[in-house]
Amino acid sequence: MNAVNNIIVSFVKLLPRSIVHIFAKKYVAGETLEEAVNVVKDLNAKGIVATMDVLGESITTKEEAEKSKIEGLRVLNAINEHSLDANLSIKPTSLGLAIDKNFCYDQVLELVKKAKEYNNFVRIDMEDSPYTDLTIELYKRIRESYDNVGIVVQSYLRRTYDDVTELNKMNANYRLCKGIYIEPEKIAYKDKQEVRDSYMKSLSKMLDDGNYVGIATHDKYLIDESYKLIEEKNIPKNKYEFQMLYGVTEHLRDQINSDGHKIRIYVPYGEQWYAYSMRRLQENPDIAWYITKSIFTGK
Repeated sequence: MNAVNNIIVSFVKLLPRSIVHIFAKKYVAGETLEEAVNVVKDLNAKGIVATMDVLGESITTKEEAEKSKIEGLRVLNAINEHSLDANLSIKPTSLGLAIDKNFCYDQVLELVKKAKEYNNFVRIDMEDSPYTDLTIELYKRIRESYDNVGIVVQSYLRRTYDDVTELNKMNANYRLCKGIYIEPEKIAYKDKQEVRDSYMKSLSKMLDDGNYVGIATHDKYLIDESYKLIEEKNIPKNKYEFQMLYGVTEHLRDQINSDGHKIRIYVPYGEQWYAYSMRRLQENPDIAWYITKSIFTGK
């Protein structure tokens, strides 16, 4: 079935954007901030919190980066205006990290300051390996002055446990995920269980050292193992949450919520929905079969 799904993925990538939009609606809140606000309102009504993300990364000009920052400020203002239980996630490259790290720092600092005014929080996403050191450096600089900021680490990178050990010294606030970018074997685990073992090793270290962790995964194995770890270590509920992507494994999302654990959904929106949707499709080719079936059967 995997081979069939991969063929279907290739097929879907050739479809017109209007058809791909059928797929995109499952994973993207919409093209506008207003649409994203409505999605978050619906999630909040179910007792689920959110993090909002403006789609777009690897911009090439400072003007584009400034537009991304302005949109991030709009998100923070909207969260405050609508009393949403949500925070903001940002991609450093969308704010100029690949152009000028000091320029990016100023951009991110402005967002974190605004979030602080609203008693809110900013999550600095982790991208592919060329930006790992730069992102950690950026986080450390911001964290020296502000505590309402967090970072993401990826368990498939061989370096992650060492990064966690170092970041724990400053009581980092984490989102721990597996990682989605294609990296060489020299720096990244390729075996599924190795990635899982790395995930649990880092999670255990974070919890032992008293850090707040967003346990970001759709892997039932990792969710079950995290449940066990939380129980074994008697971790209070104000020291962790689970996190998932919008539109993915909603049955697990609802189960975690009904089990009484905090669950946060990553809610992306924006004009660059197409690239994001294609990436989601490549990560989860099983969904391609359902898209293709719906296109040809209407069901």
